[in-house]
Amino acid sequence: MGWQFVLIICACAYICSAENVVDPTIKTMEAFSGYLNVNGNEKDPFHSTMVDFVNLQKQIDQLSAFSDSPAPSVTRILYSHNDVAARRFIKDLMGRAGLSVREDAVGNIFGRWEGSEPDAPAVATGSHIDAIPYSGKYDGVVGVLGAIEAINLLRRSGFRPKRSLEVIMFTSEEPTRYGISCLGSRLLAGSVSLAKALTQTVDNDNISFLDAAKSAGYAKNEDFSNVFLDEKTYSAFVELHIEQGPILENEGVSIGIVTAIAAPASIKVDFGGNGGHAGAVLMPQRNDAGLAAAELALAVEKHVLESGSIDTVGTVGIMEVHPGAINSIPSKSHIEIDTRDIDEKRRNTVIEKIQESAVSISKRRGVELLEFKIVNQDPPALSDESVVKAMESATQVLGLSHKKMISRAYHDSLFMARKAPMGMIFIPCYKGYSHKPEEYASPEDIANGVKVLALTLTNLSLN
Repeated sequence: MGWQFVLIICACAYICSAENVVDPTIKTMEAFSGYLNVNGNEKDPFHSTMVDFVNLQKQIDQLSAFSDSPAPSVTRILYSHNDVAARRFIKDLMGRAGLSVREDAVGNIFGRWEGSEPDAPAVATGSHIDAIPYSGKYDGVVGVLGAIEAINLLRRSGFRPKRSLEVIMFTSEEPTRYGISCLGSRLLAGSVSLAKALTQTVDNDNISFLDAAKSAGYAKNEDFSNVFLDEKTYSAFVELHIEQGPILENEGVSIGIVTAIAAPASIKVDFGGNGGHAGAVLMPQRNDAGLAAAELALAVEKHVLESGSIDTVGTVGIMEVHPGAINSIPSKSHIEIDTRDIDEKRRNTVIEKIQESAVSISKRRGVELLEFKIVNQDPPALSDESVVKAMESATQVLGLSHKKMISRAYHDSLFMARKAPMGMIFIPCYKGYSHKPEEYASPEDIANGVKVLALTLTNLSLN
């Protein structure tokens, strides 16, 4: 009843007293949403205006072609040739949807649909399109192309927003090139330390962030503080995303409503040893940096499991040894650790134990702990109750099953929550696969997500 009540109030507020005529914005909204449908015959309020899932799937396939790896995999790295081409594709789609397009100094792209109250804080939605090496074509992409389709759906319905609606394509949600996750949204959230660090950051090929950004047409004045959002820019932010896990598919639930995003942290560790010939140096005389890294990797697993919570996870996703020859004892090793939890204190305890293990391993094995660097240690984010209620109401109006759940993967929403009330909509994906070529979401599930997003945006725009 919450949505019906809100819209009845809105309708009353828009009655023109002189002519006693209801404002057409509200009338089209009622027809679009079905909230005031008294005969109860329509189960789907989108009976007259459907999601163009055929065209949406075509766009997903077209975008996946901008890749540095062969199909069915997708590799799209920040400021690469294919990333720049994909950005042009997104801006073109935004323009075709009637959105006014702008970009900031790092390439966050904004498509705005001006509302009847343009000075009011806008309602935003969006995600990312960069892709880690040899991944799939749905992660992030559904939240960008699906958001543009939600705008198209609203336009086809005749809806007109009160608060402006914005679609955001965030720059570099993945940490692939510069080791910084959610780069664009972190800056939007006002990270002063990141704004300063980017002026001196380089990738593995020693290409600076500044040079890469400039080659893509960004960073013209090298001042990234102008990316920071004002506190009143947005009244709400909603992100549509594949679940990246198997829960919704296994339970046969159509929509996941995210109540919290787990707190991520990433760590870089370097060990240094003596190295030597694999045959000539006997085992008691070795100071093997590679084995130190391997032992620390096992310690990560041990400390995570000791937390006693299924919500605590840890991954060693990168392990490198130098010189990398089969007949040479590693003289250097490098590992990168990802650990996360919905409980920040518990996650931080795991980090402390990992550091203690790194120190003890280095002493016991006679190697040097060259670096133990916590790259980021972000707090968790809670979805805003008003946004959660709007998403729940949308699923009820549409007759879709839903489940409240936690996101154990982090998203741009984690940082947008620092600037606006936040919520996330999950849709099922095949076997929970993500970050691999087999990643897949069905057109029906994507369409359901787009409709929930569209109705949520209408609610938040009118309130």
